[in-house]
Amino acid sequence: MGFQCGIVGLPNVGKSTLFNALTRTAAAQAANYPFCTIEPNVGDVAVPEPRLNKLAAIAGSAEILPARMQFVDIAGLVKGASKGEGLGNQFLATIREVDAITYVLRCFDDDDITHVDGRIDPIADFEVVETELMLADLESLEKRRANLEKKAKGQDKEAKAALVLVDLALDALREGRPARSLVIDAEDKKAWDGLQLLTSKPVLFVANVDEDAAADGNDYARHVEVRAGEEGAAAVTISAKIEEELAQLADDEQAEYLESLGLREPGLNRLIRTGYDLLGLQTYFTAGPKETRAWTIRRGATAPQAAGVIHTDFEKGFIRAETIAYDHYVSLDGEQGAKEAGKMRLEGKDYVVQDGDVMHFRFNT
Repeated sequence: MGFQCGIVGLPNVGKSTLFNALTRTAAAQAANYPFCTIEPNVGDVAVPEPRLNKLAAIAGSAEILPARMQFVDIAGLVKGASKGEGLGNQFLATIREVDAITYVLRCFDDDDITHVDGRIDPIADFEVVETELMLADLESLEKRRANLEKKAKGQDKEAKAALVLVDLALDALREGRPARSLVIDAEDKKAWDGLQLLTSKPVLFVANVDEDAAADGNDYARHVEVRAGEEGAAAVTISAKIEEELAQLADDEQAEYLESLGLREPGLNRLIRTGYDLLGLQTYFTAGPKETRAWTIRRGATAPQAAGVIHTDFEKGFIRAETIAYDHYVSLDGEQGAKEAGKMRLEGKDYVVQDGDVMHFRFNT
């Protein structure tokens, strides 16, 4: 089950530096000129999960496998990208494939790093990128509307339903509102997702500050937080430069460096957790002598759906799930203690998995 966050923003705001830190590589070239990122870079990132080590220690596991997310570093957009300016068309197509959008906004002053518009204004930067995405959505919807209208006149029920959604989105976009501002009924959600609108995706704001502002932020970052609140989005303040330096240190050196900066944890941990939450994801675990592993599922997933993340056969042949809450697993010293205390539950097909459940599935092939 793959989930992707696309990292977007204007050139030279720190996207590739942030991506380098996320993936602990220099795979994305961080250079001081626009379009240095010509192909989107995809990084597979472990989701920080402190519960894994506790479970593994109790289960005596030989291996620990965290859940993973993907971040896609997409080259800097510029004004006019929706009309193909810069390398716009290529990048807009890439954004269409991700599950959520991370807006990286420059919140630092540095005369040595040029800004494409010659000024530091993170809100204006956001509005430039957001406008280009809205214009791309408008063009996409206007192109498909005529065909849908023709089918709807021929009494095509699906076309009629789609046309209602298209017109709803067009009205919002023409008023300068992103598609995500609309409330869509549950029965229309599949058709809505099928429109593949760039501005319907959930968004996360990253205020990229300098090293001195990493702990407490700065005025730029506070403006970003306010705007994120107005958009109903989350905001994370990070110094991408610090995060890139941290990524190159051993764990004990990281802790010392963080302490010297007055930080409790890497900003990337907050970013990944926030992205995880943004996508409506949660974690369940499997634990045993061979491995302890974190698995990613959507909130509200049933036991068979959770089993299907391991293997489709598990979902098809699902019988039941032996389930222990994380707190019970830890406090009762593992599976045997939980069994003896009556804290292992046998859950059926309708069980909605809770975050932190430790599970073992029974199934028929």
